[in-house]
Amino acid sequence: MTSRSAGYFGAFLQRLKFRLLRSMPCGDDHSLRRKLLIGTGIALVCTGILATSVIGSALDDYRRARQNLSGLESYRLILETANLLSAERGPSNSVLGDVGVTHGALRERLTAFRAKSDAILDQLPASAGVPRDLLAPTRAQLQKGRQEVDRVAAIPRDLRRLDDVQSVIESMFDVVDIFQSVVAWKASALTTQNPELAAPVMTGRMFGELREYGGRIASQIMAPIAVSQPLPLKNLVDSNRTRGRILQLWHLAGGRQVVGHDDRRLSADLHDVEMMFFGEGLGILDGLVAEGRKSGNYSMTADEFTVRFVKTLKPLERLRGDFLDITIERFTVLRNGALVTLAVTVTITTIILGILAGLLVAAQRFVFGPLMRAREAVIVLAEDRPTVPYPEPHHATEMRRLFDAIVILRRSLAERASLTKELKQQAETDGLTGLMNRGALDMIGERHAGNRAGENAACLILMDIDHFKAINDRYGHLEGDHVLKECVRMVRPMLRPGDIFARFGGEEFVILMSGDDLAGANALAKRIRAALEAHEFVLSDGTTLTVTASFGVAKGNLGQLAWRQLVEAADAALYRAKSDGRNCVCHSQQLHPTLVPDLPKGRDADAPARKPAAAR
Repeated sequence: MTSRSAGYFGAFLQRLKFRLLRSMPCGDDHSLRRKLLIGTGIALVCTGILATSVIGSALDDYRRARQNLSGLESYRLILETANLLSAERGPSNSVLGDVGVTHGALRERLTAFRAKSDAILDQLPASAGVPRDLLAPTRAQLQKGRQEVDRVAAIPRDLRRLDDVQSVIESMFDVVDIFQSVVAWKASALTTQNPELAAPVMTGRMFGELREYGGRIASQIMAPIAVSQPLPLKNLVDSNRTRGRILQLWHLAGGRQVVGHDDRRLSADLHDVEMMFFGEGLGILDGLVAEGRKSGNYSMTADEFTVRFVKTLKPLERLRGDFLDITIERFTVLRNGALVTLAVTVTITTIILGILAGLLVAAQRFVFGPLMRAREAVIVLAEDRPTVPYPEPHHATEMRRLFDAIVILRRSLAERASLTKELKQQAETDGLTGLMNRGALDMIGERHAGNRAGENAACLILMDIDHFKAINDRYGHLEGDHVLKECVRMVRPMLRPGDIFARFGGEEFVILMSGDDLAGANALAKRIRAALEAHEFVLSDGTTLTVTASFGVAKGNLGQLAWRQLVEAADAALYRAKSDGRNCVCHSQQLHPTLVPDLPKGRDADAPARKPAAAR
């Protein structure tokens, strides 16, 4: 039961109580007793409803905690599946480079790895709830890749071509790439059901990708090693590109502040990754690359390279596993805590209801008379009259204090209403700029729903001040705040009366315009861009700055789902503007943007050409 519906129901019961009390005669003890019984009965009903609401809330917390735990366990199983599919490339590469000495042992090892991959894929529908049709493309590509491995492995080693081996390796790459749709499906489901899972889900996924790219970088130079040929330029380029991706993932997910430096297991895992993979593993790789660039005479066979390099990948696997284990342990504690809370809530509620039942009996003797005489005072409070009747002088001191408390309560309720209004305004306003904050903006975007076609159409401008971190680092955060406020002062007069101007977070601002006039929104963004570029920002010490901004513009609709899609479209356009060199305007026509690292290029026609810069 929501707080609003509970409030409505409580008000209804209150009105019903007063009507019953007024409608019944007051001349004898029997009628007054009936009033007391009715009033106390209503109190029991209200308490029961409140208890049901509290117990329901505790039960929901327990169910949500249990659901989160179950989802994380299935997510761990899916990531383990991706790891096994990736690990199958190791024995496959060894078989492809087999020189005939240990052919039987290599084939047995490959068979064992294939059995593990098949077993865990068969387990996913039941244990992780993965739809079978979602797994079908992975199974088909896995079967195709294995057939290619067997076909090329059957060719005598001296007759194997580099292109054949490379094609097989890339076919096995495709298996993991296709399976990423399953990982993305589960990650989306978990973060949708509970946003607080977003951080561990994404971090676990990045650790999984780190393991995948760690194995992939070795496979990318495996083909020339398997056939004892010099390293082609394409393999070298692919290996360097993968190394860049590994370093990027390590920068994002490998920092101790990300995984939690206070846990000894993770600290040890991070140290092992740095020493074994980044130290020993990449060192082995670099040595073979240097040999391959000179000639096709490698110091290791494909199997020897695979065995040595796979050992250096173990810390990456252990890091991912320990991170997920620790996360699951934390959510297990939350689930157990929710269960304890539920049990305590049920116990306390039962005790309270028992006490109320006992008070109903005791009230017949000890509270009956005073409560009936206080009847009118309660009615006055409920009807919000300007005066409160006080009892006659012979009433007890406790009842006088009761009426004094009613007056204090009335005053407190008025003060609380005023404070609530003030707090609501503070909660919806950015303290630095005075603009609407993101929470209030999201509320407007998600709750708006027009009744007629086109009534909820809107255009969104995302504005991001370029290199704002450099301003803070060089001149200090106070000067950075001054720049933000000065930008707001410049932009606000350029907006229409109906436009919504809000701070989206950090150095990002949002302009929400009603209607689907994308051209008008583009034009406004260009005017703001030009105005900012032409303006001199004067700091407190007299230093002048030139500040620019990048803009992403999109059109779409308002509403719970449409708002998120509109923000994503504008954000994708902003990323394009950033990658096009900043200080420009990009717009997106699509309603469902796909955010990928290499976005299509587009820029403001008024902005001068620039070399691409790093995205935010």
